Formats: sequence, C-alpha cells, structure tokens
Amino acid sequence: MPTVREILAIDAVAAGVPEVLVGDEALDARVRWVHVSDSAGVARLLDGGELLLSTGSGWPTEPDELRAFIAGLVDAGVAGLVLELGAHYRYVPAVVHRSAAEHGLALAALHREVKFVGLTQAVHRRIISEQTAALHARDEVRERFTALTLRGAPADYIVQQLAQTLDAPVVLENLAHEVVAADLPPASEEDVLSGWQLRSRDAHRRDADLRRRVGGGAANAVAAAAPDAWLIVPVEARGIRWGHLVALPGPAHPAGRLGVLEQGAIALALGRLADGDDDAWGRIGRQRLVEHLLGGRFAAPGGAVARLEAAGLPVRGADLYGLVVTGRAADGDADAAARALGGRALDGRPVGANAVASARVLLLSLPAGTRFDDAAAHGMALALAGAPRGGATDVAGVALAIGGRADDLDGLLVSVQEALDLARTPVPRQARGPVVRRSHDRPLVRLVTALRDDHRLQELGESMLAPLIEYDLARGGDLLDVLGAMLAHPGNRTAAAQASHLSRSVFYQRLALIGDLLGADLDDGETLAALHLALLVRRSGVR
Repeated sequence: MPTVREILAIDAVAAGVPEVLVGDEALDARVRWVHVSDSAGVARLLDGGELLLSTGSGWPTEPDELRAFIAGLVDAGVAGLVLELGAHYRYVPAVVHRSAAEHGLALAALHREVKFVGLTQAVHRRIISEQTAALHARDEVRERFTALTLRGAPADYIVQQLAQTLDAPVVLENLAHEVVAADLPPASEEDVLSGWQLRSRDAHRRDADLRRRVGGGAANAVAAAAPDAWLIVPVEARGIRWGHLVALPGPAHPAGRLGVLEQGAIALALGRLADGDDDAWGRIGRQRLVEHLLGGRFAAPGGAVARLEAAGLPVRGADLYGLVVTGRAADGDADAAARALGGRALDGRPVGANAVASARVLLLSLPAGTRFDDAAAHGMALALAGAPRGGATDVAGVALAIGGRADDLDGLLVSVQEALDLARTPVPRQARGPVVRRSHDRPLVRLVTALRDDHRLQELGESMLAPLIEYDLARGGDLLDVLGAMLAHPGNRTAAAQASHLSRSVFYQRLALIGDLLGADLDDGETLAALHLALLVRRSGVR
C-alpha cells in the first residue's frame, strides 16, 4: 500500500498545491483507502488506514470539540488528514494543527480547489494497480517455488533462488544456528558470516521481542515495524521444525519480502518431509562447502574461514587436519567420530584433479593441544568404517590418510593435499583392520605435496614415465600399477606381486618389460628413488 507521502506526490493531489503541516515519520503511514467526509462523526465510519479528505464544513467549532475530533480520528486508525482550504476554512485551525502534531497524525492543507472524485479515483487506481501487481508477483513466486519443490531441488539451490529473487543475502541455518546453505556476494562473506552463531542468536531474540511488542507475533507487522532488521522465517511442517531461513536487509519486492521468504520455507519444508529422517540438508551443505574449498572457489581466505566457522567447524585457535578415508565400508558419521574426540568435522568428496576413487575428504578441527595419536586415529577410522568404537575390526580395505597438523586455512589445504596423496597408495590385501597412514611418516609424499606446482618436478616425472604411460595407453596395460606395487613393497617382490593381483612369474615378466622400456636398472637404489618420486608426482596430479 502507498504511503501518505507518495499520495501527496500524485499529480491529482499536487494540483491542489498541498502544504504539509505535520510530516516526517507521520507521512510514512500506509494508506489502505481514501474517504471523503465533512461529518463531525466520521470516526465511527472508519476501519483504519484511510486518508481522510475534507473541507471541514461539518466539523465542530469549539476548540475542545476539535481536539476531541482529531483524537477520535487517531483512535480510528486514520492514516492522514487532508483539509481543502477556501470553501469553509481560509487556514487550518491552530488547535487542529497542534492536536495532529501531538498525536503524530499526518496533516496537509490544499490551497487550491480540486475535484475530490478525481483525486480519489487517482489514489484508488494507484492502490488497486499496486495490489494487482503484488498479487501477480505472489502468484509468480508461488509457482516458481512450487516447481522447485516438485523437481526435488536441493536446499542450496532453493536458497540461491531466494537470494536472487530478494536481491539480498539469504542464509539457511539449522536449530543450532549453524549455516547449512548461504547465498551472498563473495566480497561480503567475511562480514556477514563472521561470528554468525552469536549474531544469529541475538537476531532471534530481537525478532521475538519485536513480535511480542506488535502483538500476536504477526509476521507482516514485524516486517513493517523493523524494515532494516533480519527477516527470520521458520522451516517447519507437521509440528517439526528443522531450522530457519534468514534474509538480510534488501530492496522491497512486489510480492513482499516476507512472502517470498515464506514460499522458500514451504519449499524447503516439503523437501525435508520427502527426505524423511535423512539429514540431506546438512550432508549436501557440508559436501558442497568442502568441494568449493578444495576447488579454490572462494574469493578470500577470510571469507572461507567465516563460512567454515559458520558451518560449525572452528578454525581459529584449533588444531586442524586434512583426512581422507577410502574403502568400501567407509560410510560412518564423520562429525560424530570427531565429536568423540572433542572436535568437529566437515565431510565432502574430492573433485577434479583431486578426485580419488571412493574417497571422502574430512576437515577435522580439534581443540588446540588435543592428543591425536595413533590410538585416537585408529578409533576414528573404525567409527568412519561404521564399526563400534573399540569393537569389530572386520573392516578390511578401509584406510585413513592423515595430513600434517595445521593452524590456519592455508595449512589445512596443504594437509588435505598430503592426505589425498597418501590415499592414492593401495591398501594391502592382507590388512585386517583399518589402515592408518600419516604424512609425517612419508617424507617423500610431503615433499611432492609441497612442490606439486613446480613445473620442473612435473616435467621430470613425465619424462621418466613417458614410455610406461604410452605403453599402457596404447595396449590397455598395467605397467604403472605394477611399478607402484613394486615401489610400495621394496625388497619384497612376493608382496608386490600380491598387491598387483598377478602371479610371481607374470609379475617378473612385467618388471623385465618395465626395465627394458625405461632402459633402467630396477635394482639401483637411486633409480628406484627417482621413479618413486616421478610416480608420486603423476598420482598427485596438478592442483
């Protein structure tokens, strides 16, 4: 609905040369309709929100009665009063001016005669056209988010659509005030998400206080009373609440910002009902966050740190580790396993050049100084493999690779790369329980990780292995795998043959072919070290 200020700017009103006598905040009152009356008892005919047009011919004449007349209009909820001068009054009575000012009632005088019928038609046309536009906008928004629901759109995409529709940052948080999904300009990530949990709790308290003040928790009244506040809408259905949608301040929308946010909340709630008890929100949100981080899709480290901490992973003042778990049974709850150690974890999948078959990447945060020894790592590996802590060890084939300890984002990314490089080493078939590997036990892996972007190292690896790469590509061979098995079991060709799933005779034939193609002595220690380095560089890939 238009404000009194906007109506006074309409051409039909401007023709009367309006003079604002009581304005400021009073002019921001919303006008629901225009009413024309000179009656002294008009207040009993009003429902609230009207702009009253009058010549004053039927108004009381005594000052006390005029004061009571203005008070009655205010009690009826009138949005504003416009008095046309000339027919009855030559000027606005002082008592009317003072009373309107005391009650904060918008008051304007028209110095030229206008046709009230033309004025009301213009104002009503404006009100009806805007309401019609709002109805069309609401229908469009409802159809859009209904379609998203029917297509099973994920939560992060619905949040993205909400942010684009509202042209403002939108955040989906769980009941612990941890960010599940967010769509906001990269440059503002750090400002918006830093200290999110504390700021969100404070915003929820202010929202609850405002709802109590406006009465009955009326959402539209809350939005009107605090246009610059965060809009908060619960995501719930069938008496179950899963979280909240939060929209930060932004421009007005024809359908109403609150109405748009509520449509998004409905779409999310229906999607959550379709997922059942599965925590699809959290799982997908965490995976996307880890994927974006590993893919370098963040504008600044500060923004990435803010996103991680808003998602519940402490970064500042914590011991950070990059972990990679591989294996057929590695499907346990990573965050639950981390909580058992007093920390938190985010779980995702490596993508692109970082991809490792059947691997999960974990970002682990532990309180500074927490002991993360082999026993703790083994227990966490069991939990990730789905086995009870300290229980069954029938989890053959599961391996946990652990990068070096870090204390900032850059160090954490290096730790993840170290773990990814370790994870590319096959797990021995004879291993019974989960295999735990640490980067500090593999200095060559750490060296390759540190120098992985050096073109000279890449060129060395490519030139040394080129004959084997070309042979495997041309004939579908397995020479690189055989070489890797031999280097993983130096001095034990029997174990190397088993790791290659070849008989000893075939394995030795492959080694002889490798030696011939490379023109190298596979019993020479320096040659083996160079080949090991070259193979690690190739497996590591390019970041």
